[in-house]
Amino acid sequence: MASLPPPRRAFWGDVRFLVGIALVALSIAGVWLIVSASDHAVPALQATRTIAQGEELTSSDFQVVDVGLGSLADDYLGPEDVRPGSVAARTLQSGELVPTSALTDADSSRSTTVVIQSSTGIPEGVEAGTVVEIWQAPPLDEGRSYDVPRILVADVIVHDVLDQEGVLADTGSQLEVVIDRADVADVLAATTGGAALSVVPVGSGS
Repeated sequence: MASLPPPRRAFWGDVRFLVGIALVALSIAGVWLIVSASDHAVPALQATRTIAQGEELTSSDFQVVDVGLGSLADDYLGPEDVRPGSVAARTLQSGELVPTSALTDADSSRSTTVVIQSSTGIPEGVEAGTVVEIWQAPPLDEGRSYDVPRILVADVIVHDVLDQEGVLADTGSQLEVVIDRADVADVLAATTGGAALSVVPVGSGS
C-alpha cells in the first residue's frame, strides 16, 4: 500500500506564527526603548534655596539631580558649570532646575546690592526674592518733618532681611536689596540726605 504524503501546513497558520513573532519582537523593542530612555537621564543642578538676582553663586546653593531632559539637556546647568564669580541673572526659586540663562559673570552684571533701613518696618511676607518698591519721604525743616512720600526705585529684589538687636532694633528694619547699578547713586543720596525710606511689595496696591 502506497504511503500518503504528509498534509501541507495551512497558509493562515504560517501567517499567525509570523505575526506572533513580530508582536514578541515589538514588545521587546518597546521595553528596550523605555529602559534606554531612563538611562539617558543627565545630572542637573537644582536650587536648594531661593537665590536673589545678583547673588554670587557657590556649589552649596545647589544639589545634583538626575533628570531626563532629552534635547533640552544643553539648556540646563550641570555639576561642573558653576564657575567662580558667577552670579544669578534672575531670581531662582527653591527647587527650580537652573537654566544656563540664569547665570552671568559678576563683571557683566548690571546689578549690585545695598543695605537700606526701612523707617516703617517690613511688611509681612517680604523675604528673600520678594519684589518691592523703595519709597522715600525727603526731609523738611531740617529733618523735623517729611515731604510727601514718592517712589525712589521700582522693581527691587530683596536679597536678605537683616535682624537688628539692641538700640538699633528701635530705629527701623534693615534689608539688603538688589538694585540696578544706575540707581545706586539715588539710593545713597536719599540715605545720606536723611530721607525716610519704606518698602512696599509690588502688587500690594501701591
